[in-house]
Amino acid sequence: MTKGYWVAHVDVDDMDTYKKYITANAEPFAEYGARFLVRGGDRVVKEGASRSRTVVIEFPSYEQALACYESDAYQKAKALRDPVSMGDLVIIQGYDG
Repeated sequence: MTKGYWVAHVDVDDMDTYKKYITANAEPFAEYGARFLVRGGDRVVKEGASRSRTVVIEFPSYEQALACYESDAYQKAKALRDPVSMGDLVIIQGYDG
């Protein structure tokens, strides 16, 4: 089964409120088998532009990655994030080569 990934680039305006989103997303992430591979950290932008925070989350399958995003629990968490951040999110199927 091919894994699925969320790749997000986010600018956060209010970290205290954003932390409520982080707490709220724990339930759906656990339910759908999410595992953080990248969660902020040091980085260097070598080409193009990016936002201040990069997150990469691995899921057991592409279908699980999509289902997590569409779940009611994640959408409730997302509603906490939306007013205090601006981001780009791609849900992508892994490569089995």
